[in-house]
Amino acid sequence: MHHLDSQGRQPIGVILLVLALGTFILGLTEFSMMPMLPLISETFAVTPGQSGYAISAYAIGVVIGAPVFMLVCANMIKRNALAIFVAIMFVANGLSAMAQTLEQLVLFRLLSGLPHGAYFGTALLLAAQLAPAHRRASFMAKVFMGLTIATIVGVPLVTLIGQSLSWRYCLALVALLALIAFVLVLWLVPNQANKEHTHLGDQLEVLKNPLVWSILGIIIIGFGGVFCIYTYIADTILQVTQSAAVTISIAMVMFGIGCTLGNYVLGKAADHSALITTGAALLGATLFALLYVNVATNIYLLCGVIFFIGFSVGLGTVIQSLLMQVSPQGHAMIGALVQCAFNTANAIGPWAGGMALTYGLQMNETGYVSASLFAGGLVMWALSVVLLRRKAAAPVDYQQYATRRL
Repeated sequence: MHHLDSQGRQPIGVILLVLALGTFILGLTEFSMMPMLPLISETFAVTPGQSGYAISAYAIGVVIGAPVFMLVCANMIKRNALAIFVAIMFVANGLSAMAQTLEQLVLFRLLSGLPHGAYFGTALLLAAQLAPAHRRASFMAKVFMGLTIATIVGVPLVTLIGQSLSWRYCLALVALLALIAFVLVLWLVPNQANKEHTHLGDQLEVLKNPLVWSILGIIIIGFGGVFCIYTYIADTILQVTQSAAVTISIAMVMFGIGCTLGNYVLGKAADHSALITTGAALLGATLFALLYVNVATNIYLLCGVIFFIGFSVGLGTVIQSLLMQVSPQGHAMIGALVQCAFNTANAIGPWAGGMALTYGLQMNETGYVSASLFAGGLVMWALSVVLLRRKAAAPVDYQQYATRRL
């Protein structure tokens, strides 16, 4: 049986599918640029380091756009806000496909990043609003599923298109998908009023909550471990495993499958206890990162470990759900902060791994760095548990929260 939304218009599954299409597009926009860098370097006759600015520009766009758009659009009907964000994706990716210089591409990539965090935050808030109280995390995980599927299917497909035709066709395809998503959002997403009015003061009040920062620290530090390994998988396979280059694609697919299953399984587990799920997943990721160092000479074992590293990415929506539980107000700001935290982790992980390599570590030994970052996330998780217990013991209205299942 299909459950209808609160206005009885569309099945909830259809709405979540449309929202997930948007996260799929964002996954393509962000991750497909990495395998296309050599093609872009060739097109504009620049070095790989210079073409890499197209990736950095996107991350900067996310960090700028997430808090600004989430605050500006906080009281807008979520369907309309989502339509605006998807329209920006369409225009920015279309312009990127037509860029005539690297400078133009970098500028358009920055514009592409602007709606990323705001779309994620708004879509996840809408999913949480549509969900029964006990299924909030799993509903949010279904929206996030679009990005994880993009890592399995989308990125390998557009990479093949880029190598066969041109990287411009890849970005044009993303723009076309964004146009389709724009139509579907206006057609299928319910035009329902927000349940509560958002005040700027409430959004900024979030920044004063130490629990919010300790939980965000799990992402900033802990998820650096994911990006540290992900960045150097290809070099590890070529230099340490000494396997054929084609196995790099297989490893990436294993990572993507891990992301997708982790997102589903951890989202389900978080419906029962988001706090315990987070701690257990971080501990497991730390152990697998250490194992990564020792299995790197065997491609089969290495792919298995990479699968479980990808599995930990499923914590993304779990942590956002946890943040929404510890902060009754300011959910728009939380959505923006989560995306900023992810992009910060995406900068910290590769940087930390790169520093270790300059000091003489082997490619597979970036697993030690990754394990250290996951362990740091575990420390932030432990700090969050302490703060939660103190808050629950405080003689305030928080007693209501203490009865919730975390």
